[in-house]
Amino acid sequence: MSSTAKNIILWVIVVLVLLVLFNSFVKRPGPDEVNYTVFKTLLQEEKIAKAKLQASSGSSIAVLGERKDGSTFLVNLPPGADHGEMYDELVSQGVEVTTLKDNRNGFWMQVFLTILPILLIVGLFMLMMRQLQGVGGRSGPLAFGKSKAKLLSDEKIKTTFDDVAGVDEAKEDVQELVEFLKDPSRFQVLGGRIPRGTLMVGAPGTGKTLLAKAIAGEAKVPFFSISGSDFVEMFVGVGASRVRDMFEQAKKQAPCIVFIDEIDAVGRHRGAGLGNGHDEREQTLNQLLVEMDGFEANDGVLVIAATNRPDVLDPALTRPGRFDRQVVVPLPDIRGREQILKVHMRRVPLADDVNPLTIARGTPGFSGADLENVVNEAALFGARASRRLVGMEEFEKAKDKIMMGSERKSMVMSDKEKLVTAYHEAGHAIVGYLVPEHDLVYKVTVVPRGRALGVTMFLPEEDKYSMSKTAVESQICSLYGGRIAEELINGSEKVTTGASNDIERITQLARNMVTKWGFSESLGVLTYDENDGEVFLGMSAGNKPLSVSEATAEKIDAEVQSIVTRLYQHAKEILEANMDKLHVMAEALMEYETLSPEQVGDIMAGGKPRAPVEPSDTPPPPKELQDTTEDGSSKSKPPPFTKPAEDT
Repeated sequence: MSSTAKNIILWVIVVLVLLVLFNSFVKRPGPDEVNYTVFKTLLQEEKIAKAKLQASSGSSIAVLGERKDGSTFLVNLPPGADHGEMYDELVSQGVEVTTLKDNRNGFWMQVFLTILPILLIVGLFMLMMRQLQGVGGRSGPLAFGKSKAKLLSDEKIKTTFDDVAGVDEAKEDVQELVEFLKDPSRFQVLGGRIPRGTLMVGAPGTGKTLLAKAIAGEAKVPFFSISGSDFVEMFVGVGASRVRDMFEQAKKQAPCIVFIDEIDAVGRHRGAGLGNGHDEREQTLNQLLVEMDGFEANDGVLVIAATNRPDVLDPALTRPGRFDRQVVVPLPDIRGREQILKVHMRRVPLADDVNPLTIARGTPGFSGADLENVVNEAALFGARASRRLVGMEEFEKAKDKIMMGSERKSMVMSDKEKLVTAYHEAGHAIVGYLVPEHDLVYKVTVVPRGRALGVTMFLPEEDKYSMSKTAVESQICSLYGGRIAEELINGSEKVTTGASNDIERITQLARNMVTKWGFSESLGVLTYDENDGEVFLGMSAGNKPLSVSEATAEKIDAEVQSIVTRLYQHAKEILEANMDKLHVMAEALMEYETLSPEQVGDIMAGGKPRAPVEPSDTPPPPKELQDTTEDGSSKSKPPPFTKPAEDT
């Protein structure tokens, strides 16, 4: 029944109850009840104008009469009265007499009318309680103890492994789960059992939830989906009650999958934080532990959880028997990024010049969600320019927007500030170009983007999973390049605050070299990093941070100062030896505003930068408008419109 029909029925019942109560409490004027003696007097005095005779209980007769003055009266004639004589006398006086049928069911009708208000009130109360508890007890203000897990039947889940790309190893790990759900007897013959739980670990946006839905889609089993924060409510005991209710529903649908997203919301270390550790979240976790591996078996219910914080989970939750497997869903490599881009490009009309592999090479460290955002932004750029196809130019703009931020064209900089920014970015680019094991220069621009006045973007040649000591030192040198360039051109008294973020990153890298990565010869290969994380992130407040002596702290500060001083001097020597290139690159930035890797290469080779290729304002023609010449080459027919692309 729809909610509209329920509301109509509810209001009808309310109106009926009000009408019955109104009729019960409001007295309406009725006939005067008189005795038999008064009736005989009225009959003798011929004051009766009309009379209605109706048989009452037994052999008595009720007379509803109307006097000649218009008033009405009611009298019950006794059984011994001469009814026939009374009838003849009324007729002889010219009284209009009406005989009504025998109403032998009047008693039961009166009983029903008496009970009707009570029935309506009870029915209204039950309907209101049902509305508060929700239909079937699944929703409503008072249904806080019921699970909020959403059930998706196998017919509603259309996601399969074909929709998941870039995580081939993770797909292989969960492929066995699908086989378990399809044919569990195949593994039980050899004494194996279906895994109780699978924990998916990975950075945000890598596709953990998508992979869980693909498992349900491949296995064709019901899929319960809930977030970790949905268990805990303002009432005590609600979280544990919802866990029990969720597993009761799941057992009825077995075999099925229960997917808990962001399980770290309820699965953190017990005893974390200050004060009494036995809080509502811990009760929820305790109930979850019992349901997954307690006295009662839950065969056929596969629990899949996802988190990007596996380090804060309680050990009792991650032990074998509860979450038997941990499937790592990593950031995709270059081949994975290419496959993910192809999946998301299915819904976008592409031009012939779009190469997913080229885009994948230029997006290291991007997750699946980031790549989907690149495709979406490229489609939006194409729509703004009134293009019919999304080309490589739109993908480059989308990539730059995500990496460096949106262009702030409304921000007007003076030529003086723009020149300072040009030298600053040129210093970054030159030092980063010349130091060893540094990422390649991708783009240098003085167009304000995001929160920066200018950006120098570096991209690695290939995916990197670790950094050498030389690479870290080279990164520090390139970060110093902007500050040193300002100092060499304008003097130390006129350096600006533009290097504040660079200095912050330099300090963090240098301190990590000494305290975390063991790159200091004087302090040795030891960790001196103090555990300065928040105590409420999973660990107990009783865990004291790793402390160091005052003498060691002084040595750490001295070593960090020594590293940054040495690398600062090295970066300064590089720029002093390449002052001519610094001036040329700054002038080129003032002229072109943005330099490509090829233009930077021209400058570093000692020449002038080539002129940038201006993008065509005419949209590329669709494939159906292209024709083929006699020699097999393609020629384009004129497009059906000549509206130029707008500047985005």
